[in-house]
Amino acid sequence: MNEQELMALANENIMNTYKRFPVVMVKGAGQKVWDINGKEYLDFVAGIAVCNLGHCHPRVVAALKEQAQKLFHVSNFYYIEPQALLAKLLVDNSFADKVFFCNSGAEANEAAIKLARKYAHENLGADKFELITMKDSFHGRTMATITATGQEKFQFGFTPLLEGFTYVPFNDLRALENAISAKTCGIMLEPIQGEGGVIIPDDKYLAKVREICDKHNILLIVDEVQTGIGRTGKLFAYEYSGIEPDIMTLAKALGNGFPVGAMLATNKIAKAFTPGNHASTFGGNPLAMAAAKASLETILQEGVLDNCCKMGEYFLGQLKKLQGKHKIIKEVRGKGLMIACALDIEGAEIVNECMKRGVLINCTGGKTLRFIPPLIITKSDIDQAVAILDEVVEAK
Repeated sequence: MNEQELMALANENIMNTYKRFPVVMVKGAGQKVWDINGKEYLDFVAGIAVCNLGHCHPRVVAALKEQAQKLFHVSNFYYIEPQALLAKLLVDNSFADKVFFCNSGAEANEAAIKLARKYAHENLGADKFELITMKDSFHGRTMATITATGQEKFQFGFTPLLEGFTYVPFNDLRALENAISAKTCGIMLEPIQGEGGVIIPDDKYLAKVREICDKHNILLIVDEVQTGIGRTGKLFAYEYSGIEPDIMTLAKALGNGFPVGAMLATNKIAKAFTPGNHASTFGGNPLAMAAAKASLETILQEGVLDNCCKMGEYFLGQLKKLQGKHKIIKEVRGKGLMIACALDIEGAEIVNECMKRGVLINCTGGKTLRFIPPLIITKSDIDQAVAILDEVVEAK
């Protein structure tokens, strides 16, 4: 089929839940993808912060091939070798003692919400079930996670929402502490708000939130679905604050494109889950575990975090030069390779024009350009993207 025939087929048979660009992607390698017509693109979206090692990384591909020849699926009725090995790797490199595996960020956050409530019910009292989350946050698309998400646009049309969520402004400690009530069991937040526009709190914010949680004997849940697995230059963004959460959620880059999610917790909290409390048929699937194990080992062993820090600093500097040149760029902000340009105009047309010139970028919140490229990008990749962005913005 040609491009037009494939797009028509998709429009006829797939539910209209995405506003897709009129392009059919068929191949990826490293930081580049190609469409069905053979056009090459430099990918600064990376599957929405998923392909941190780039597309079709050799170690991940090899791990999947090897596992696919041995075992696809047996369920969690049985022990699974790559699942145990990945769990050990995550525990050894984080605050956590236990891991629950699932298939996506929304599922990981759903599991975290359930675990927080179960722990509170057993240890703090049945009346403690409320979670405080942040305005402009994003935690997923299930009923619980859209309720946790502090953006009405994601909740519209799906009321009544789940009971027991309160929203406060991000980076506002006074509002946070004032929102705590006798029913509060925990605080759930992203270390950096990704879908909200790469909003970075004050340096000591997360440490202060930890203090508030300790003071009131409530849980701290850190959603690292987008910030985790190296996106900010550390394996997990909470590490910058020198604190440890009680629960953490992961997905996106964990499998470098293979669907996988994880919810991690300390022993104290994790023991609230017992057989029958929570489950996932495909969670911890051998293929997903093999992909995630290879991805995580590569991140840890091959200098990817160091490259992320260096290229993130360079990219920020180049974008700030553009800010000085173009008045429509109001602010440049970011950490590692999670970077945004806030505009004073709508950004959709800039995204379209960059794509026409062979660079894929993203716009979130209408007026914020988001750059979440593979962590393996080079200075020449950044220079190419910035030069094209310069051309596009100049034309505005």
